Amino acid sequence: MSPIEPEPSQWSLRFDPAHPSDLVAVGADLEPGTLLAAYRSGLFPMGTGRDGGPPMGWWSPVDRGVLLPGEHHVSRSLRRSRRHFTTSIDRDFDAVVRACADPGRDGRWITARMIAAYRRLYDLGWAHSVEVWDEHGELAGGLYGVAIGALFAGESMFHRATDAGKVAVWVLAEQVLEGGAPGLIDVQWHTAHLGTLGVREIDRAAYLGLLGPAVTGTLPSAFAGASRG
Repeated sequence: MSPIEPEPSQWSLRFDPAHPSDLVAVGADLEPGTLLAAYRSGLFPMGTGRDGGPPMGWWSPVDRGVLLPGEHHVSRSLRRSRRHFTTSIDRDFDAVVRACADPGRDGRWITARMIAAYRRLYDLGWAHSVEVWDEHGELAGGLYGVAIGALFAGESMFHRATDAGKVAVWVLAEQVLEGGAPGLIDVQWHTAHLGTLGVREIDRAAYLGLLGPAVTGTLPSAFAGASRG
């Protein structure tokens, strides 16, 4: 089954690609139709207030962090680490989001409003999680984001055990970047940590050029049939 398309947004999410800053708009809402229209336009939401509070900002980084087909890097040490974990997709979306939203983490920005919004996208089959479990069956790491066609827009990741977050990215890369219809993983901003996995920066124009074909591409099979009533 395909994800369920929600009612269209009442907001226009168009923006000037030449806008000089990462933050291109403020306001609107977090309804499913608004979120999907944003991702399809190259935007993602993050509150501009303290700890991600209001007003809601809409971001399109001038320099975008992406992971592209053929560029995911797996070190020998990470290959050894993966043997100690088991992985899953969409097994416990809520637990992954709660872990990412842990108020004890630095740079926290995932508010209760954001959690509710992405849960609605999950129920409609658009949002997904990757879980990494340790040898005791405890959640050791994971990530979540939004899949539209061959685009996976990553929102956040966490780890409680060494390399567990990197394993989550590896599982995601296997689904999105490999196979017959390679896609695009958007990580929003490049970091040194993500750079070790093959993430690099491209400018906004290049990202928007990749985005159109990606969102009309083929949804990875692991995410297909994931709508929840």
